[in-house]
Amino acid sequence: MPTLAQLTDDLRCARITSESLTEAALERARRPDGEGARTYIELHEDGARAAARAADALRRAGIELSPLMGIPISIKDLFDVAGETTRAGSVVLANASPAERDAAIVSRLRRAGAVITGRTNMVEFAYSGLGLNPHYGTPLNPWDRATGRIPGGSSSGAAVSVTDGMCAAAIGTDTGGSVRIPAALCGLTGFKPTAQRIDRTGTLPLSTSLDSIGPLAPSVDCCAQIDALLADDGGGEEICPQAQDLRLLVPSNVVLEGLDIEVARAFRTSLERLSQAGARIVEARVAPIDEWAQARHGTGALATPEAYAWHRELLASHKAQYDPRVAQRLLRGAGISASDYIEARAFRHAWIRRMEQMLAGFDALVLPTVPIIAPAVKPLIESDLGYQAANNLVLRNTSLINYLDGCALSIPCHEPGTAPVGLMIAGCALADRAILALGRGIEAVIDSTRRTELSV
Repeated sequence: MPTLAQLTDDLRCARITSESLTEAALERARRPDGEGARTYIELHEDGARAAARAADALRRAGIELSPLMGIPISIKDLFDVAGETTRAGSVVLANASPAERDAAIVSRLRRAGAVITGRTNMVEFAYSGLGLNPHYGTPLNPWDRATGRIPGGSSSGAAVSVTDGMCAAAIGTDTGGSVRIPAALCGLTGFKPTAQRIDRTGTLPLSTSLDSIGPLAPSVDCCAQIDALLADDGGGEEICPQAQDLRLLVPSNVVLEGLDIEVARAFRTSLERLSQAGARIVEARVAPIDEWAQARHGTGALATPEAYAWHRELLASHKAQYDPRVAQRLLRGAGISASDYIEARAFRHAWIRRMEQMLAGFDALVLPTVPIIAPAVKPLIESDLGYQAANNLVLRNTSLINYLDGCALSIPCHEPGTAPVGLMIAGCALADRAILALGRGIEAVIDSTRRTELSV
């Protein structure tokens, strides 16, 4: 997978054109033996070709709207596109009125000259971390397709659109890990920003307290470039501290429980590489994490009633059309009282302050993005209990950062040829640029060490 910087350089030097790059992406999406039909809910072939031709014409005239001009990028089926119906991976909204205007992030992509390739598949209404969709199919993880493994969710199609070359990068949403989970399970880099930095206008909500919008891409630099565009903040880079200056906190409680052998091995190897490079790694119990994991005022106490409030009328009239597992989760919100919800918000506010105090003096939290490697699809379809257990597990570590109202990167840390594993680097609210800079340095240490070991 070429990085966005590599593609931009190729476009500037006329080694490729946006039209040829876009046509190759669309051709991969149309392959009958590929994952395109399950990856895209709607492929914007005509619009993408027109945008690519326009980008090429501007470059020939010496005009570049942004470094992303002419780059094919997919968008999750949660974002409004003027004249189209936003279905959110569901059939419930199939007859809803088309959007009157583009979502804020779609407008920003268009102004930058990016080529929007289409709307990617997702878990219905973004309400699961596994990536299964009974309406439009489940795009398979690029690793071990013979077995047929989950891509992770809810931004399932977003991840596969990048891994399979159907675009250069993708935009997803992250309420409990929906960017970072598929990035980790599919071997990509994913970034969950501080929620308030990205305008969510025109984005169908799941949880107004926890939703955020972020990229899935081949590298940290790719994510940083897209994040700067989506946040419309200029994207000034922070200087990455040297490895020997880093102080990283690894929570020893909750987030390290139940790790698959492959995840535990990749995580420990990554810590060793960082330590050898000079980073100071402190593994310690973080008491607020126990409070979050055990409290009835945790993540679900916010997400569930907020999601139910949006879906209440639709559930009353169209419940039979929902994915039964999604409907079941949504309906739990009916049993959460207003007083419980208010208490949950107050608990979270106080909890964030405690976590910020614990993290003072550290550059970042470091933990496995997902405790398990991607499980097979078939057993999860067949077992409700298996589905629920797997969903809870894949969401556990990532949802911690949404609850913190923080920001986090997931970068690949597995050995080539093995099951993808993600390393999560997280910080508190508005530490986004620092975490991206830190991520660049950690990515370089892990990648350079891995390349050296492979060449020996």
